[in-house]
Amino acid sequence: MFDIEILAEGNVKLIGRLDAAEADRAQQIFRGFNQPLTADFTDLEYISSAGIGVLIETYKRLTAAGHAFRLTNMKPRVRNVFAYAGLDRLLQIE
Repeated sequence: MFDIEILAEGNVKLIGRLDAAEADRAQQIFRGFNQPLTADFTDLEYISSAGIGVLIETYKRLTAAGHAFRLTNMKPRVRNVFAYAGLDRLLQIE
């Protein structure tokens, strides 16, 4: 199960498991944002390479338009996935 809860302007909360089965839906939602965006990972339990691809595409699109893209409140096991891939040096993770 995966869900994206749209919070106050420019904030979303990722919930559950962002894997290949949910990547297309997540991509469609993220493509609807063209402003600075903060993604709260508090309730994200798992992310696959397909999910990371969605976030990288979002990062590239938003930063090319001059907007910030922040990822916050990652659980250690999710943060490790980003660290192992070296993405903690590219993305703004708080």
